[in-house]
Amino acid sequence: MPNTDAWVTGDNAALLTDLYELTMAQAYFDQGMAEEAVFSLFVRRLPETRNYLLACGLETVLDFLEHMRFSDDAIAYLQERGLFSDGFLDRLGSFKFSGNVFAVPEGTPVFENTPILEIVAPITDGQIVETFVMNQIALQTVLASKAARVVKAAAGRTVIDFGARRMHGADAAIKAARAFHVAGVDATSNVLAGRIYGVPIAGTMAHSFVESFDREADAFRAFMATYPETVLLIDTYDTLGGVERVVEIAKAAGSDFAVRAVRLDSGDLIGLSQRCREILDQAGLRHVGIFASGGLDEHGVQRIVAAKAPIDGFGVGTAMGVSEDAPGLDIAYKLCAYAGKGRLKLSTGKPILPGRKQVFRREGEGVAIGDTVGRDTETLEGRPLLQPVMRGGKRLAGACPGLDTVRETAARELALLPPEITAISAASPPYPVSISPELSAYHEEVKARVGANT
Repeated sequence: MPNTDAWVTGDNAALLTDLYELTMAQAYFDQGMAEEAVFSLFVRRLPETRNYLLACGLETVLDFLEHMRFSDDAIAYLQERGLFSDGFLDRLGSFKFSGNVFAVPEGTPVFENTPILEIVAPITDGQIVETFVMNQIALQTVLASKAARVVKAAAGRTVIDFGARRMHGADAAIKAARAFHVAGVDATSNVLAGRIYGVPIAGTMAHSFVESFDREADAFRAFMATYPETVLLIDTYDTLGGVERVVEIAKAAGSDFAVRAVRLDSGDLIGLSQRCREILDQAGLRHVGIFASGGLDEHGVQRIVAAKAPIDGFGVGTAMGVSEDAPGLDIAYKLCAYAGKGRLKLSTGKPILPGRKQVFRREGEGVAIGDTVGRDTETLEGRPLLQPVMRGGKRLAGACPGLDTVRETAARELALLPPEITAISAASPPYPVSISPELSAYHEEVKARVGANT
């Protein structure tokens, strides 16, 4: 078994935080500051290559908040640092998150400067969970957003996640498979993710299996002996030679031949798939599909689909697994109220909307036409997106629906967006997001108060 000290576990996850979260919490403790605070998590700017983001990761966050504890070992480690008082460490030793959480449902498209979630809790509770909350929402939202683009490009064809081996760490690979499935990806090659989340798993052979035999045809026959309804990888040596060998094996096997598809993993996928389809059809193997992989992203998939290449599904790895073109988000988790007063910062280019908020999505003729960010006390036109998901540190019923339900939510919500927003190319103009007059006025009021007190 792995050394558990080198992995994030339930026993040590509370320490997955930046040191300044704890030093601030110590200072709050020293000052007797324990009143209610509001922290808002949002993305300041969408990546240039994104028209929307698909919110994901809430289930992970709520599970963490509900179970987060500082173990005796964690307290001993912090005590050895010499930065924290015994009284504060006693407080951490009995820590239990006691706040409320309001969030958009997983699978909801979101836009810049609109809250994805807001935490309302005693200030220390809300402060020390910042790092973990940001980490998980950022990762899973980035990956779900990328995967949604790949699924869109595939235009109904199968998409399978092949990316675990090149992702940035074990946690990323596991959470990615879930995020991808939320976004519409059909299956993953990651067996552990399948075990944890119930995501369908898929995979057959790699080039190493073919290479291990003296003859390619022998490798195919050996694998078929174990898995008759397999997908055969035919480009280890020569793609067209590989498909011809499949035809020869099929002729010899007759009605016992049950191979479902062949896979292309390199070269001119469009041209090769066309030629392979011709060879298979001429041999009466019209039921044998063609699956493609090898350095694909949404743009490559879109080109293949636009060319009407006879490819039935795609395996997508690195480009989706690390969201290669937009791997990071300008995500923020900011204090926006404390002790009943709106709070903000005046830093250039980093605006904060004070107080608790709500996002209202307006629709017309079955299409989303714009969002309005207002105060949580407002009732504005449109559907309110932020919903209560945790109260007093306990998840509410329905806050974490099953993965299939989240996947259905994502499909439904994406279908409501205008086609130019779900398109892979940049939308002009972007999806409209406005601030309500009441929230704008409150923002100016808080700004004036903060400015006068600096």
